Amino acid sequence: MAKIMVITGASTGIGAETARLLAEGNRIFIHYNVSREAAEQTASEVQERGGTAHLVQADLSGEAGCNALYSEVSVMTNRIDVLVNNAGGLVQRQGIRELEWSLMERVFALNTFSTMLLSSLLVPLLEKGTDPCIVNTTSIAARHGAPTATLYGAAKGAIDSFTRGMAAELAPAIRVNAVAPGVIDTPFHERYSTPQRMKQFQENTPLKRNGQAADVARAIQFLVENNFITGETIDVNGGLFMR
Repeated sequence: MAKIMVITGASTGIGAETARLLAEGNRIFIHYNVSREAAEQTASEVQERGGTAHLVQADLSGEAGCNALYSEVSVMTNRIDVLVNNAGGLVQRQGIRELEWSLMERVFALNTFSTMLLSSLLVPLLEKGTDPCIVNTTSIAARHGAPTATLYGAAKGAIDSFTRGMAAELAPAIRVNAVAPGVIDTPFHERYSTPQRMKQFQENTPLKRNGQAADVARAIQFLVENNFITGETIDVNGGLFMR
């Protein structure tokens, strides 16, 4: 039976690769904010792989955008089976001594509040799905902190906690898990990390390479398909963080 999926932040990077990987036989809502051309490319690739794609534009850094995405999805389907909360971003690097209230609001709105509200809004549709599940995206920054990205790590740490809370509250009807990517070679780091910083990340990683979007997408696929896992966060970081 075809699954109906909503993947946020799916125009590029991990979200796009997840959409491609899960495409065959499934119906996927591909969310994007500003990168319509890239989202259209992802949609085309989903369709080439035997899936059906719908583009949904929304700015998830605010309540109105989350409500808009929910409204558009709910008009087109009365159920969903998979929600991948992947949208997020560093916004900007800033040291602890320079933190500004407005930046704190922006970082948490994009990375934390959007996942919380969108999950809440879509629970009624998930409850009508088949073996429904939510997969959230956190970050290695929530594990060990990162100078100039500590605020981002804190926002992702909140999602780690929220994942466990949702898993307990929504069981047994809906499974909820998360992935915590390490340094993944995507447009995220093209924007926020210099080539020198990326090389240093690689040297510090036990597997001596930075990750690819497909590495994380396969972990998401595993969590979607394994129906005896809930409340878990899988680290995908090449050994950069171990526990």
